[in-house]
Amino acid sequence: MGKKAVLIGCNYPGTKAELKGCINDVWRMYRCLVDRYGFSEDDITLLIDTDPSHTEPTGHNVRAALSDLIRSAEPGDSLFIKRLLTCFDSCTGLTFFCTDDDFRELVDQVPKGCRITIVSDSCHSGGLIDEAKEQIGESTRPAAAAADEGQRSSFGFRNLLHRKVDDALESRGIHLPSVLRHHQLDEEEAQVELGGGDQSYGKSRSLPLSTLIDILKQKTGKDDIDVGKLRPALFDIFGDDASPKVKKFMKVIMDKLQHQGDGQAGGGGFLGMVGSLAQEFLKQKLDENDEDYAKPALKTKVGSKQEVYAGASKRALSDNGILISGCQTDQTSADASPSGKSAEAYGALSNAIQTIIAESDGTVTNQELVLKAREMLKRQGYAQRPGLYCSDHHVDAPFVC
Repeated sequence: MGKKAVLIGCNYPGTKAELKGCINDVWRMYRCLVDRYGFSEDDITLLIDTDPSHTEPTGHNVRAALSDLIRSAEPGDSLFIKRLLTCFDSCTGLTFFCTDDDFRELVDQVPKGCRITIVSDSCHSGGLIDEAKEQIGESTRPAAAAADEGQRSSFGFRNLLHRKVDDALESRGIHLPSVLRHHQLDEEEAQVELGGGDQSYGKSRSLPLSTLIDILKQKTGKDDIDVGKLRPALFDIFGDDASPKVKKFMKVIMDKLQHQGDGQAGGGGFLGMVGSLAQEFLKQKLDENDEDYAKPALKTKVGSKQEVYAGASKRALSDNGILISGCQTDQTSADASPSGKSAEAYGALSNAIQTIIAESDGTVTNQELVLKAREMLKRQGYAQRPGLYCSDHHVDAPFVC
């Protein structure tokens, strides 16, 4: 039986979205897999964005690493993926990293007889796999049922910027001391002053759309990127390496522009999602028969409008798959450092997992791990609630292997 892993971490250094704990989490899990669970260092692929000697976690590289992991798997293998990066949900699908839809499509290809464990210490991760059986969590149950049990979340991420600081910080995974309540929240970062004068660091691992646009401008030098041009901008920058979700959208747009050129009605629904300047640019490319530019989109298969507007159709986690989420669908995961030191920063769930594994000497079931993590995070003052998604026979199975 082989043991193979892919560990992905993004700190987004030098950007407005910069985090401190994701890479630390990757290295802690790397040592844990090798020292406690018998993984060979040669069978662990690292993708991090703080060390040029390692592969950068771009969308292309993430998809390639996951494809290699799955393609090399054989019946009886134990596969492990740790996902420590911010991705937009399947409805938005704009990030130049791997979208949730891309991730699901790759996981669907896991061969029968393999066991794959996914730990996703990222925001809104409770909905990563739509139809996975929810063993622990509140992401897939009706809101009314959750409310009856006192578990309904009040941390709606759409209203994050309109909440007072106490509610907003809770949605970011942190409970604010009462003495600091009733002030407005800085949307980029929450720093909480603790007793003794230490400056504790706490930040959401969420990536707002406005911050994504700022990062794109910073990385590309293009100042004209806005919401109406975002998908065309991503396609223009990354081409064939753009997310499949972006290429599907661009295929639909190009097909409609070509039909307009042939005198056919274009249908304004999708075209209305693209700015007029972006439309003119694409028309020019099509008029010039720039096949190299358009080919990545035109060769992409689109099964339905659902795939372009709201992601691929819902699917279940494979029978041999286990997903441990850092939080529920409507919550964010915390990046934190009680001491304020970057070297000691971590994801709240990732730190809980490492603590529990150390206390149990590695012998812990999936259910025990998630329940203990929930208890630990609650004691520590975090609002996020980890979840467990898997078939019944994996609930009491050992974590990882």
